Amino acid sequence: MSTKARIESKLVEAFRPSGLEILDESHLHAGHHHGGSDHHAGFDGSGETHFRVRIVAEGFAGMSRIARHRAINGLLSEELSGGVHALAIEAAAPGEPTRLKTSAQ
Repeated sequence: MSTKARIESKLVEAFRPSGLEILDESHLHAGHHHGGSDHHAGFDGSGETHFRVRIVAEGFAGMSRIARHRAINGLLSEELSGGVHALAIEAAAPGEPTRLKTSAQ
């Protein structure tokens, strides 16, 4: 199973989102050196290392932005300690503004 598919599966199971978009942005980071690690030197943008998650879920209602991020980072701790170098999170409750393309705002 791909990293993107694992992320999607975990988010769907935990949050039952009404909207979810997971973007693999690894290609945008070609040539970027990931500090402190020689194994990332010369990164060519391939692989699944940089993601953006846009998620709308009822469970985020009443939660601060930091609490939402902590919940998602905790859920995805295995991926973040493995090959995922960066995770951008855009989490919203229904009715809140979002850039999620498939979300009914």
